[in-house]
Amino acid sequence: MEVLKFGMKYWKKNLPMAILIQIFSFVAIICDLMLPLLSEMFIDYVILEQPVKDDNIFSFMLNGDYGEIHSMRLFFSIAVVFIILLLIRLSLVYYKNVTSQKLGLRLETDLRKATFRKIMELDSETLSEFNTGELLTTANADTVMYKELFCTMIIRVFDSIFVLSMCIYMLARINAMLLIIPLVLLPFFAVALIRFRKQARSNYRKIRGCNSEMSLTVQENIEAVRIVRSFTNEETEKEKFRQSNEKLKESYINQVKLSSRFEVIFSTIKQIAYIGSIAISALLVIRGYILVGFLVTSSSYVLKIMDHITQINNTLFIMQQQIVSGHKMIDFLNCESKVPEKEDAAVIDEIPNIDIDNGYLVMDGKTVLKDINLHIPYGKRVGIVGGTGSGKSVLLESLVRIHDLTGGSIKINDMDVRDYTLDSLRANFAYVFQDVFLFSNTIDSNIAYAEPDIERQQVVNAAKHAQAHNFIKGLPDRYETIVGERGLGISGGQKQRVSIARALLKDAPVIVLDDSTSALDVNTEKRLLADIKEHYPNKTMLISAHRLSSVVDCDEILYMQDGMIVERGTFDELMKLGGHFANVYNVQEAERKEVIDYEGVM
Repeated sequence: MEVLKFGMKYWKKNLPMAILIQIFSFVAIICDLMLPLLSEMFIDYVILEQPVKDDNIFSFMLNGDYGEIHSMRLFFSIAVVFIILLLIRLSLVYYKNVTSQKLGLRLETDLRKATFRKIMELDSETLSEFNTGELLTTANADTVMYKELFCTMIIRVFDSIFVLSMCIYMLARINAMLLIIPLVLLPFFAVALIRFRKQARSNYRKIRGCNSEMSLTVQENIEAVRIVRSFTNEETEKEKFRQSNEKLKESYINQVKLSSRFEVIFSTIKQIAYIGSIAISALLVIRGYILVGFLVTSSSYVLKIMDHITQINNTLFIMQQQIVSGHKMIDFLNCESKVPEKEDAAVIDEIPNIDIDNGYLVMDGKTVLKDINLHIPYGKRVGIVGGTGSGKSVLLESLVRIHDLTGGSIKINDMDVRDYTLDSLRANFAYVFQDVFLFSNTIDSNIAYAEPDIERQQVVNAAKHAQAHNFIKGLPDRYETIVGERGLGISGGQKQRVSIARALLKDAPVIVLDDSTSALDVNTEKRLLADIKEHYPNKTMLISAHRLSSVVDCDEILYMQDGMIVERGTFDELMKLGGHFANVYNVQEAERKEVIDYEGVM
């Protein structure tokens, strides 16, 4: 019930049309159930000459206006009515199938939108709790499965219940004895269904899990193809894929075996019912309780009862897979972000001045930021350095609430960042992350990501300031060159420069470079930073780097260790201090000079 209730939130706008479709379906079923009665008249009054009885809703055709008994005119009259009913049924079934699938595709689209919107809304920490294969399965396979539950399976159940009700009514009108076999066998159907349904749901959970694992394996190998090849680890990855593939195959084989047992049992019960009904019908004909034609009619109704009981069972069997998908979608769509937005959140409408007071952050039980105090008036250039794991990236990400502090506060213009809308807050920052990502599109589109309709010259200007224009000119299609997924096709340094150009073109008040020049040589990096300083003089600049030469021109430099600021000051002040910063800087400069001297000798 939880799955149905949740789905109704998305299905309710389709409900009026779905009800109309169901009405048309019921009319089509009534037309179909009238056909055996016409078959009875054909046998009893066209082929045979049975005495006229008023026990058929089409008995009015026996008054002579539609032809005499045992005449060709009566045959053609019955045939015309048969064809009309058949055409009405076929037309309504066609309309029902087409329209219900259209409604289903509309639901599938809405569910996929909701899933993708949730992916966009969730914070990084919450999203990381789901692996990529799981998310792909939720956004694709689960939406299709969930859609089928509403546009196909529920309709089938309603149709089958209606057929059962009508057939029982028809058989009761002919002779109540004909209901004995269906009623006796009904408990056997129910017991078998309950037993198989539990096993089916368990199997479908395993199938879905294996599908997610397979998607993750393939996705990881696509992304890590260069690493796999560089380590000559293809055979290991092939073996991992083979194991995932085998698990998926075995899960499907188990389901096929279960389905086969299910089909054998229900087919056996259905055949017993059919043969038993023919025997009872024949006995009633011999005793004179019903006419010969009703033997065919009653057998047809009994067979329909068995068919639709089986259809209900099959539908409920298949629905277990859709219920599993539904529960997975519910779990994901009901997942709450760890970075919520207030309903009455404000908008930043002035240039941002940033203050961090006693910033403290714990992630997974580990303190990653501690006692962070920082004042960044608009236009200030701040460098943040330190070893790996010192908290540089986490500090920068916390400014735009990728992580929320667990203690202290981050304020912009004297208001806590949690009191601003996420869109307003993040619009004031242009980030270049450590892990550079380029979309599978042209270089122009990647740079103009924030302003897709911007003029080409502005894209070129941003590329020039990011020191990317020269290498782009040398590409086959220049700015129209398509880079592959994650920027495959250009070097690491080129990717970094394209991503920096993308940030510059956003023209946000605060530019954040999170170790985003690591793949550049020192001279290119110097030109890039000097160009940004010249052309974006009023921007706040936050530069995180492992290479300390990247921050020598900053107004203030922070040296971080174990999530704390252990040294701070200008470059000259830190060098005079002779602490961590000075020691690391001297080591890096000595190494750089050794490389220059070596290259000079070579």
